[in-house]
Amino acid sequence: MIAQPEPKQDVLARREAIVAGLRALLPETGVIAEPLRLKPYETDGLSAYRQVPLAVVLPETTEQVAAVLAYLHQQGVRIVPRGAGTSLSGGALPMADAVVVGMMRMNRILDIDYANRAALVQAGVTNIGITTAVSAEGFFYAPDPSSQLACMIGGNVGMNSGGAHCLRYGVTANNLLGVKLVTVAGEVVQIGGEHLDAVGYDWLGLITGSEGQLGIVTEVTVRILRGPEGARAMLAAFKSNEIAGQCVDAIIGSGIIPVALEFMDRPAIHACEAFAHAGYPLDAEAMLIIEVEGSVAEQDFLLDRIKDICAKFDPISLKVSQSAEESAAIWKGRKGAFGAVGRISPDYLCMDGTIPTSRLPDVLARIGEMSESYGLQVANIFHAGDGNLHPLIMFDANDPSSFAKAEKFGADILRLCVEVGGCLTGEHGVGVEKRDLMGVQFTETELEQQRRIKSAFDPGWLLNPNKVFPLQPQPALAKAA
Repeated sequence: MIAQPEPKQDVLARREAIVAGLRALLPETGVIAEPLRLKPYETDGLSAYRQVPLAVVLPETTEQVAAVLAYLHQQGVRIVPRGAGTSLSGGALPMADAVVVGMMRMNRILDIDYANRAALVQAGVTNIGITTAVSAEGFFYAPDPSSQLACMIGGNVGMNSGGAHCLRYGVTANNLLGVKLVTVAGEVVQIGGEHLDAVGYDWLGLITGSEGQLGIVTEVTVRILRGPEGARAMLAAFKSNEIAGQCVDAIIGSGIIPVALEFMDRPAIHACEAFAHAGYPLDAEAMLIIEVEGSVAEQDFLLDRIKDICAKFDPISLKVSQSAEESAAIWKGRKGAFGAVGRISPDYLCMDGTIPTSRLPDVLARIGEMSESYGLQVANIFHAGDGNLHPLIMFDANDPSSFAKAEKFGADILRLCVEVGGCLTGEHGVGVEKRDLMGVQFTETELEQQRRIKSAFDPGWLLNPNKVFPLQPQPALAKAA
């Protein structure tokens, strides 16, 4: 017998009852239910998809998060965790029958322990906010996604975010010491802490990158590092994407690990130069931003070796920054790249796949061929040093067929990443964007094991629904819930 939908009046009554229950748990300003005020929460950085949620709650403490989750779990209401909404994979996309738990008011630095090089912060603290809090003492927080001015550390944990400097310092997982997690039933669990390692199972490794599927992180303990003595960036420009890719492979193959090794192609170079005026070479087809750090002698030694390697690939130009201001301008262009590409096309999909660096030349050539085949322009901007690609596929949002082609093009790029030995995501997560491609990388047995872990933490599959896992087949435990 086919289940009939609830009458509209019953749905409205249930919604009003849920909102009333939430208002009893939080301060007056902590619950948003008015249609107009809900609109800002209908999408995230993957703005092609939109859905207004049932309600939004804005807790300020772990205890409030626990009370909200316990109530929603009891009511069988689905829950979508949200940080700053910068997710580019639809990781914070709500559902019409879901409550969004926004973490932006949980934005306090709770403790800084310089002796143990650790900082305890609430999940709504911005990425750059951690470095700002410790920089006066000569410390910094290493992972630096391009959205670091806005993105929040809780979201960084959920997606295991990286950034330009992850080549040297690693991604979030490599800089994380502990989290406080609230389970779907409202229980508060402390995992890890200021110590460098924990006994027993690696629960921290399981939570990092879990995309809000296993619980909501409310507090995070991160590793802070002493700032380097100095750093300098250089630009290396080349005649083609493929040649630049060969140079990247040669630098990594030489045993040199720069602090950062970034790639930009011609469309990206022109867009970013118009924005930052950093002196990018406009006659180049591809450009590398390479940064080293250490004492002046160390910087000179490494830069001389890297220049020798680049010289083997007939560069158009090599330029080393001579001041902190020049280096800042170089990074201003790179950090603002995604926004700057909006000068070329207001609408684009930012992809995120990872490949072995040895396959960069081949993959870049094949992306170029795909671009011609689909008739869509691509700007390539990515972390070349660790093979984390971010092709920006430009399309016309007013033309449904253009968007459909862009999605197919993006899926082909991700399939290519897996084909050459890489994976579907480097730092943006699976979210909605890549969920139907999970079968490209994982067997059904592997996916089922992941579903079992999800079900152990969230038997009713209420947390961040319809993300990560393909919608068909539905997991058996979720059906029974």
